[in-house]
Amino acid sequence: MTEMVYGSMPSRVSEPVIPRWWRTIDKWSLTAVLVLFAIGLLLGLAASVPLAERNGLDPYYYVTRQAFFGGMALLAIFGVSMMSPAMVRRLGVLGFAVSFFALMMLPIFGTDFGKGAIRWFSFGFASVQPSEFLKPGFMIVIAWLTASAQDINGPPGKFISFALTVTVVMFLAFQPDFGQAMLVLFGWGVIYFVSGAPMILIVSVVGLTGVGGFAAYHSSEHFARRIDGFMNADVDPRSQMGYATSAIQEGGFFGVGVGEGQVKWTLPDAHTDFIIAVAAEEYGLVLVLVIIALYATVVVRSLIRLTRERDPFTRLAGTGLACIFGVQAMINMGVAVRLLPAKGMTLPFVSYGGSSVIAAGITVGMLLAMTRSRPQGQMSDIFRRGR
Repeated sequence: MTEMVYGSMPSRVSEPVIPRWWRTIDKWSLTAVLVLFAIGLLLGLAASVPLAERNGLDPYYYVTRQAFFGGMALLAIFGVSMMSPAMVRRLGVLGFAVSFFALMMLPIFGTDFGKGAIRWFSFGFASVQPSEFLKPGFMIVIAWLTASAQDINGPPGKFISFALTVTVVMFLAFQPDFGQAMLVLFGWGVIYFVSGAPMILIVSVVGLTGVGGFAAYHSSEHFARRIDGFMNADVDPRSQMGYATSAIQEGGFFGVGVGEGQVKWTLPDAHTDFIIAVAAEEYGLVLVLVIIALYATVVVRSLIRLTRERDPFTRLAGTGLACIFGVQAMINMGVAVRLLPAKGMTLPFVSYGGSSVIAAGITVGMLLAMTRSRPQGQMSDIFRRGR
C-alpha cells in the first residue's frame, strides 16, 4: 500500500571506490605530478652519480633511494586523494600534532649535518625533516580553524590560527629555517585573505615580517651570510650560486647535451636545492619551461576547481595547499637564478630527499582530495533555500 501511495524507493547502487575516484579526480593535475616525478628521476641520474662516486657509494645509490621514496610518495598521493574532506581533516590534524611535537624536539635530538641549521632527525640509515611534514597538516588545521570562525556562535578560529602561526614560525626561526617559516606564514596569509580578512591586517603582518627579518639579520649569522651573498653584486664563481649561475648560462635554450653538464661535478647540492641548474645546463631552457608549466598546471587547475566548491573548509584548505606547493617551487627556482636569497628549499618531486618527496606526495594527495568533483548544486539553489 505504501508503495502505491508514495511510489517505490529507487535502489542505490554503490559505485566502487576506484572507479568513483578516477571519475572525480583532476586527471590533468595528477598527470602533471607524475611527469614531474619522472623528470626528477631523469635529473637524478645526471646529478647524483658524481656525488655517489665522491662518497664511495654505488653510482645509482641516490637514484635508487629516490625511486623508493617516490614510490612511497605515489602511494600517499593515491591513498590520501581517495579520502573525503572530513577524513583529510582528521589526517591533517593528526599529522600536524605529530610533526609539531617533533619540531619542538629538534633542539634536543636534532642534527644539522654540518649545514648550520638543526632541521633533521638522523637515524643512521635515513633522516627526517619534520618541517616538510608540518606544512600540509598546518594548512589543514588553519583552514579548519578559519572555516569554523564563520559558523554562528563558532570559536574565535581566526585569532587561534594567528597565534598558532606565530608559534610555528618562531620554532622554525630558531632552527634557523627562515625559508620554511616564510612559507608557513605565506600559507596562513593566503587562507586568511581568501576567508575575507581585512587588508589592514594583512599589511600589518607584512610589516611585522619585515621587522622580524631585520631582527634576524642582526641576530643570526647564518641568515645574514645568505642575505649578504644575495645583495652582493659580484658572485663568487666558486660558490654554489656562482656554479648554478654559470650552468644556467651555459645551457642556453637547448642545453649542452645529456650527460655533458659539468655543474654536477662541482656543486655539492646539485641533486637537491640546485637541481634546476642541472636541468638548465643539460636540457636548456626548454625543459625548465616544461617544469614551470607542470607546476602551473597543478596550481591553476586546482584553484579553478576550488572556485566551484561550496564548503568553506574544503575551499580554504585546497587554496592553501595549492599555493604553498606552487610557491615552494617558485622559491627554489628563484634562488637558482638569483632572484631570491638562498633558502635551502627543495623543488617538489624533482629534488632528491625522502622527507621532501613523501611530504609533497601527502600535500598533493590532500589537494587532489579537495578538488575532486562533487555535487555542488547551482548558485540559484542557495538563494532559493534562503527564501
